[in-house]
This record gives sequence, C-alpha cells and structure tokens, in this order.
Amino acid sequence: MTFNQNQTGRRSTLRLWPGIAIVAVQCLIAYGLPAVAPDAEPFGWPIGLIGVITGLIGSIAVVGWWLFFSRAPWVERVGAVLLIVVAVAATRLLVHESIAGAGMGMLLYISALPGLGIALVIWAVLTQSLATRTRRVLLVGAIVVACAPWVLMRTSGVMGGSGSAFHWRWTPTPEERLLANADDAPSAVAVADVPATPQANPAPSEAPPPAAAVTDTAAKRTREAADAPVEATPHAMDEPASRTAPAVAETADAPAEWPGFRGASRDGVIHGSRVSTDWTASPPQELWRRPIGPGWSSFAVQGDLLYTQEQRGDDELVAAYRVSTGEPVWRHRDGVRFWESNGGAGPRATPTLHGGRVYAFGATGILNALDARSGRLLWSRNVSTEASRRVPDWGFSSSPLVVDDLVIVAASGTLAAFDLDSGVPRWIGPRLLGSYSSPHRATIDGVTQVVLLSGSGAAGVEPATGTLLWQHEWEGGGTPIVQPALIGDGEILVNTLAMTGGAGTRRISVRHAGEGWTVEERWTSNGLKPYFNDFVVHEGHAFGFDGSILSCISLEDGTRKWKGGRYGNGQMVLLPEQDLLLVMSEEGELALVSASADKFTEVARMPALNGKTWNHPVLVGDLLLVRNGEEMAAFRLSSTSVALPER
Repeated sequence: MTFNQNQTGRRSTLRLWPGIAIVAVQCLIAYGLPAVAPDAEPFGWPIGLIGVITGLIGSIAVVGWWLFFSRAPWVERVGAVLLIVVAVAATRLLVHESIAGAGMGMLLYISALPGLGIALVIWAVLTQSLATRTRRVLLVGAIVVACAPWVLMRTSGVMGGSGSAFHWRWTPTPEERLLANADDAPSAVAVADVPATPQANPAPSEAPPPAAAVTDTAAKRTREAADAPVEATPHAMDEPASRTAPAVAETADAPAEWPGFRGASRDGVIHGSRVSTDWTASPPQELWRRPIGPGWSSFAVQGDLLYTQEQRGDDELVAAYRVSTGEPVWRHRDGVRFWESNGGAGPRATPTLHGGRVYAFGATGILNALDARSGRLLWSRNVSTEASRRVPDWGFSSSPLVVDDLVIVAASGTLAAFDLDSGVPRWIGPRLLGSYSSPHRATIDGVTQVVLLSGSGAAGVEPATGTLLWQHEWEGGGTPIVQPALIGDGEILVNTLAMTGGAGTRRISVRHAGEGWTVEERWTSNGLKPYFNDFVVHEGHAFGFDGSILSCISLEDGTRKWKGGRYGNGQMVLLPEQDLLLVMSEEGELALVSASADKFTEVARMPALNGKTWNHPVLVGDLLLVRNGEEMAAFRLSSTSVALPER
C-alpha cells in the first residue's frame, strides 16, 4: 500500500478497500446485471435505468471516498477531483455533436463519470508503491485514457433498453454512404409529360406553380408570400417522375390500398390478409432491397407506387418508389434538415394519400400537398409559423389526417387545419401541452371528431371549426407519442409518458350528455407502458410493448395476461382473421406472434433489415413493405388466400 508522510514524519496507509468495494458493487449492478438479465425490472424499473443510476451514484461515492476517507495527501485528493472536472469539460468541447447532444445533453456526463471513478480507483491500487511524481503523472494518464474513447466515438442514437449505439467517429454514416451513390436519381422526364391529377380550380392568387416550373431538378423555386398557398421556405425542388411512372389510379377518388399511417383507421389492423405461418417451409421471399435516407416515416401505398419521407443531406424529401421493383419514381425536396442525437436525422411522419394527392408533414413544420403521380408541388405551408409552435425537441411527428375538405396536423400539442385543395388555413385549435402523436378520427355518440393525445391528456375537437369538445387530464403525464385506440363507442385507450418511458395505459369513457360532454376514467394499468411503439386491440385485449417486451392486457380491467419476447422498441400490425401479430423488432427482425390472451407464443422469426428499425411495417395483401433509417425492402409472404394481382 502507498505510504504518505504525516506531520510527525511517519507514513500513513492509503485506505483503498472502500473504493474497491464501491467499484465492485457499481460494476455488478451497472454492467453485470443488465448483461445477464436485460429484461429484469426490479421495483418496476428497467434494469438498464437502474444501471445508469447506480453508475452515477457509484461515481459520486468514489469521489466522496477519495476526498474524505482515502488518507491520500490533500493535494492529491483535491487535485484529482479538479483534474476530472477539467478533463470532462475539455472532452465536452471535443466530442462529436451526436454525443454532445445525446440524452438531452447529459450522455457524456452519465456515461463518462462512472468510468472516471473506476479509473481513479484502479490508478490508486496499481500505483500504490510508486514514487509520488510517477504516481501523479500516471493519474493524468489514467484520466486521459478514461476520456479518450468519448472523443473517438459518435452515436447513431438510442436503442431501446440498451443505451446508445456507438461507432468510431471516422466511420461514414449510412446517409453519407447513400449520398456518395450518384446513380440513385429517378429517370429524368418533364413533369408535364405525366398527366396531372384532376384538382379543384383555385383562386387566381392561390394558383399552384405550373408544371414547367419544376422540370429542372437543379432549379430552386421562388416561394410566394406567406399568406399564399405556397409560402416561404428555404427552397423546394422536384426530381421529376420517371418516364414509365404508372397512373396512381383510374380516378382520383379510387381508395388507396394503404392510405397512410397505420392504415385507413390508424389502428394497425389488416383485414383480409392471411399469411403462411410456417416460415421454415415457406419463408418470406425478398423481392427487392435498396438504401434509403434516414427518417422514421412508414409508407402509404396505392397501385404500384409507395410513398415515404426521408432525409438526404440538407434536403428533406417526400419520395415515390415502385412497389414492384423499389425503383425511384419522383422526389420532392425541401431545403431543410432536422437532426437530434437520440433519433437522428430526418422526418418522423408518414405521408397521407387522398384524392390523387400526397399530403406530407416534415419534421421542421413544412406541410406539402403534392400530385401523387408526378410529385408536382400544389401548395405548401409552414405549420410551425401558422400555429406559433416551435419545432419540438424530437421534431414534428404528426401524420396528416384528412377529414372532409380539411387536412389536419398536430404541431406539437396544437391542431391546425388547412383547406384540402388550396392549403388556406381554416382554423388553429387550442394550445395544449406538447405531443408527438397524430390526430385520430373518431365518432362518439354519432359525432365525428378528432382526438389528440398530448401532455395535457386526451382531447376531442370538432373537425370543422377546431372547437374543443372535451378534455381528459392525465395528471403528471409526459409528452405522448403513440396513437389512442378506439375500442367501442366512446371507449378509448390512451397513453402518456414518464421519465423512464411509457407511464401506462388508461381506459376512458367519453359520452355526449345534452349540450356537453362527460369523460370518466375506467381504469389505469401499468401492465402496458408503450413508449413510441403503437399497440393493437383484438378480442377484448390490447397487445403492445411494455418497455421493450411484448405484453397483453385485458380491456375489461387492465390486468396483464402475459409478458414475453424481446423485440426492443419495435412496431407491430394485427392480422385479426389469423389471431396473429406481425412484429418488426428494433433490430430489424420480423416475427409472427400469436394474438392470444392465453400466453406468449412466438410462431416464426427471421432477419429482415439491417440497423435500428422504429418504422411501422405495412402489409398489402401478401406484400410486406419494411424500412428503417438505412434501407427499405419488400417481401412476399406466402399467402393462404388469394394473392394480390401481379403489378
């Protein structure tokens, strides 16, 4: 042990055992238990979160031991702590922006401080017999070594239940690799050569730009004033439709097979599809695969075209691809980029198809109406400006909802409605607390309304005027992300967030009483705590993600029936005729799970995508479309019913 000279000339022993004990317990709880029991939830808290808290407590305890109980010379006690503070501050200036902003700016401190505490203890143990000068030089070296990895790494964002995904700083991102590919543009052809979708005649001052204005892919469109349908944005341009672009539909009124986010009812339920469950004998057949820009958008599908949103460099895209081949057909670009450390770059919402048009809401607040066949811009609004809501931390995430002659989006907690044909603002709804959820159409007691989950709770508004009909407050609730579930006339499942993720699920009963409305809480359950992973309802039960594990609860009282299967922060759709859940895991695996309340049963599983996958899958007939922030792919699932016609 190290001996230090005291005032009488005698040497005192450096007390090491408390530091060793603290580090041992810290490593066991913070690193050991999450590795061997990643699904454990002691005291109802995820083991990963307990590990993070333990690491921070351990680092504080190490500093306390070193300052007050180590018997080290005071110059070393104070000097080591000051050196750690300076090292962390310097590291903060040098780390990649993805680490500097991750975890609301706290990732570096949360992750680096426990390592620095461990480095301090290891240094004290290994240098106990060395000369003072040598020991102090090695202290500087130990702290530098503990900080160096954070300067050399970047993160691609958080992963459910397992912290952040780290990469070497110098490795290219999937987006950078995509941008290096110069052969990814649609075949050039004048947009005017592609028949435009029939549209209402706008007023002269609100006329959309002519087709010829977008035939040059390098040209930037000059925006009109903010009070006109096409308003000021950094820039917008289109990559024109390929020469062989098919008609979207025989008429503009033909319904889309999959009109937008989570299907026509936004409930993730797919009727009429039956797929083979024996993936050993009849595995899904991959039809095509191609890289795509980052974003958490899903798909809208009509005919041989699929529509999605993505980011490519400084441009946010709405893009159309062929369902049959994955080839690009057209792209519309807006010169904006949204990025944050946890979710990365790109738009969060999914386009909506209606009447031969594509309505798309970008992460910075740009709402576009585009011709579905050609991608020609019809009108555009900046909803952030219209609704007076700043871009939220994780970006605008609302998928547009069409109700009658309106397109409605949620600008954080404020609903905003625009004329479907012209884009003229029709109303701005009440200002609620933040929300990443999308507006949801509902009919309660015969009254059509738009339901939105927000930090204020749940609310229903009158779609024609935006008038607040009813509101249910969830005291202490956070900013919800998932959709409400309509389980009967006026019976709704709602959700909110806590600091640790999902806070629970609540059933409310909404009734129209005379001139007003009543809202009653039926039950609140912590057996299903979705974060940003939507759930489905089937046969009197709700199936979804409780953290990163699937769970089933009863609609009668909210009691949990089972919990099992690790799929991270994945997504799912329901095949009700087969009592099946089609699950897309966060790591890109595809699984079939029995939608039965009896027990958790995984029927089949296979890898489908590479990389973190938060996007909702889409199944049209027997054709499965999946994507994430790196690639998208199409699979044909062996069907037990009549397959879709050849495209």
